[in-house]
Amino acid sequence: MKTISIVVPCYNEEENVIPLSKAIIHEFETKLQNYNYEIIFIDNDSKDHTREYLRMLCKENPRIRAIFNAKNFGQFNSPYYGLLQAQGDCAILMAADFQDPVEMIRPFVDGWEEGYKIVIGIKTKSKESKLMYFLRGCYYKLIKKLSDVEQIEQFTGFGLYDKKFIQVLQKLDDPTPFLRGIVAELGFRRKEIEYTQPQRRAGKTSNNFYRLFDAAMLSVTSYTKVGLRVATLLGMFSSVVSILIAIVYLVMKLVYWDRFAAGMAPVLIGMFVLGSIQLFFIGLIGEYVLSINARSMRRPLVVEEERINFESEEAADDRGSTESD
Repeated sequence: MKTISIVVPCYNEEENVIPLSKAIIHEFETKLQNYNYEIIFIDNDSKDHTREYLRMLCKENPRIRAIFNAKNFGQFNSPYYGLLQAQGDCAILMAADFQDPVEMIRPFVDGWEEGYKIVIGIKTKSKESKLMYFLRGCYYKLIKKLSDVEQIEQFTGFGLYDKKFIQVLQKLDDPTPFLRGIVAELGFRRKEIEYTQPQRRAGKTSNNFYRLFDAAMLSVTSYTKVGLRVATLLGMFSSVVSILIAIVYLVMKLVYWDRFAAGMAPVLIGMFVLGSIQLFFIGLIGEYVLSINARSMRRPLVVEEERINFESEEAADDRGSTESD
C-alpha cells in the first residue's frame, strides 16, 4: 500500500491544527481508503497553544508526527525542511489555515497516479482581498518576464511532490531555498490543477509587508539578473547624460556669465537625481549580496528542538540533517 505524506507548516495555528487533521483523515477514510498516510506538522516556534494541541494529536494518532523548531526560521525554510522529512511515496505540502483546500488531495493523488511526478495547485480566484490578489498577480507576471527560468503564476507551493523529486531537493543543499522557483527550474513533468483559494478558517495571518518583501527579493535575487543589468546600464546612461549636461552648462555659463553666475539649481537637481539612483541600486545590489552571504555560510535550514512519532534519529538523518556539513 502506498503512503502519502501530508506536510503542514504552522505558526500560531491553535484554532486550525485539530480541525485540519480531522479533515485530512476524513479525506483518506472516505476517498483514499487504498492509501496509507502520515501527517507531518512542522511548527515554526508558535507562541500560542499550537504545540500543546500537536502533542495531543500525536498521542492520539501515531500517524500524526510533529517537528518543533528551536526558533522561527522563516516562511521558506520550515516548509522546505518539512518536505525533506516525508517518508511517503509522495508528499503534499499545504497550509494550516485551510486556504489550501483539503478537497484537493484526491485530485492531486489522481494526477500522481497518471504518472506526473509533480501536481500543483494554481489559484484562479481568491476570496482574500481583491487588491492583494491583484498585486500578487502583477508580481507573478513581473517575475515571469524578468526571470531566466519560466516561473509559475499564482503558485504558492501547494501541491504534490513525488519521492524522486524530494530526493532532488535533499541533494540541493540550499540554505535559502525558494520552492516555487525550484519546481519551475528543476521539476519533473508536472500537472497543474486550478482552484479557488478560500479565506482563512480562523486565526490571523503572519504575513506582513516585510515578509512579502522578503519573498519578492528572494525570488528576484535567486532567479533574475535584470536588477544588476539595469543598474549597470542605467548607471552608464546617467553618467553620459551627466557629463553632457555638465559640458553644456559649462559652455552656457562661460557665454552667459551674468545669467548663470549665481545659478546652482541645475547642479543640485542633478546631484539629487543621481544620488537617489545610486542609493536605489546600492540597496538592490545589497539584496544580491545578502543572498550570496546566506548561501556561503551554509547554515542549516532549521534546528529542531523536538520531534514526535518519528521512528529514530538515524532515519531522520537519512532524510536531511539539521547540521551543516
